[in-house]
This record gives sequence, structure tokens and C-alpha cells, in this order.
Amino acid sequence: MKDQRFLVTGASRGIGRAIAVQLASQGAKVAGLATSHENLEETARAVQDAGGTFLSLAGDISLPETAASAVGQVLEKWGGVDGLIANAGITRDGLLMRMSADDFEQVVATNLGGSFHLLKAVTRPMMKQRFGRVVLIGSVVASIGNPGQANYCAAKAGLHGLARSAALELGSRGITVNVVAPGFIATDMTSALTEEQQGAMTEKIALQRAGTPEDVAGVVQFLLSPEGGYITGQVLLVDGGLSLG
Repeated sequence: MKDQRFLVTGASRGIGRAIAVQLASQGAKVAGLATSHENLEETARAVQDAGGTFLSLAGDISLPETAASAVGQVLEKWGGVDGLIANAGITRDGLLMRMSADDFEQVVATNLGGSFHLLKAVTRPMMKQRFGRVVLIGSVVASIGNPGQANYCAAKAGLHGLARSAALELGSRGITVNVVAPGFIATDMTSALTEEQQGAMTEKIALQRAGTPEDVAGVVQFLLSPEGGYITGQVLLVDGGLSLG
């Protein structure tokens, strides 16, 4: 992956940062997108320490102009884009009967709409170079559901259809599109849960432990690599067996 050019959204922490660092360790050029440049400072240092080149990008991914601007900056800086990892997302949890329309729409606009805008923005340059790798970061809850997350589950499930349709449209140009769906991963988001809540979740996992951001990053790297080049339109669960029931 030396000198390949990747755009990673939600790169300021957790899974996004782990993916950025993993790619950098292979000599890749990584453009990280977050809501602000300040949030990306630690990621920039980690990428550079790992041997990669970093480009800091900022914006709201729910807006089409953010995707167009980010991809445009990558093209201007590096002349092309080899891979997109659409990881950024938000939660606005609440029971269905109490969930506001705004909370539902914001999560769908960011988690699903943001991935659509970014995928659309990289499509033309990838088609022109007749090569591209796209990984959308979903969630196991898209397959199994989760109380209090009707908006999040709906948005992440939408990525499945988006990836499959895009894979069919773009495959003839050498572009793969897949979803990686993590399970219970130890991140800043899950650390907010109580020890009791974390323990209850871990008991449901076949491997009896939470995953790490690096567990997810390794699978993403595989899909972006030549070894993953014959996989497209698929949803890969990285959940330690949580979805087995």
C-alpha cells in the first residue's frame, strides 16, 4: 500500500484513527476528515509516527459540499484517490415512542447520507483511474437490531443496500464496495457505559471480550489490499460472534 491514497472519515478517534494508523504503517498517504482540524492533531501525529503522510480535512459529512471539498482537496494534493473508508457517524439514542423526528433525521443524514455523499464524490475519479476500494463502516446492530437505536440501526442497515447497488454499478471499472460491521468495540463511545452494562454485553459475545479498534482496522486493511480485491458487495461482521445469538 506504499504511497496509495486513502480518505478516512471520522479519523479523530477510535476506529477511524486506528484505520488511519494501520494504513500509515503500510506507507500509505492518509487524508483524515473530522468536524475540526483540532480534533485531528493526535491522529496526524500517530500517522506520521507510523511512517505515513497525513492530510487534515474538516467539515460536516451530512452536507454534500463537505464530501466534494474533501475529495477535491485529496485530488489536488495527491492527484487521485485509491480508497475511501466512510467511518464517521453519530448517535441520538432513544426509545422509538419518544424519538423526535429531528433525532431520527440527523442520524440518517449523517450515517447514511454522509456515506452516500462521499461515495458519490469518489466515484468519478475512481472510474477515471479504473481502480478503487470503498469500505463503509456499518454495525452489527443493522443485522440484529438494538432497543433505543431505531435511527442508528436504520441508517446502518441502509449502508448494506448502498454498498450492494454501488458494487454492481462500479465493479466493471475495478472498484470494490463493501461494508465492515463492527460489534461491541472498546472506544470512547462504549466507555461511557457502566461496568454492569459492559459486562452484560460481553457475556453475549462468543469470544467473551470486547473488540478493539485495531481488530476492525485489520479487516479494513485486508479489503483495501490486493488480497481483498475479489470481494465486493459484501457485509463482513467483526463482532466476536455477537450476532450468533
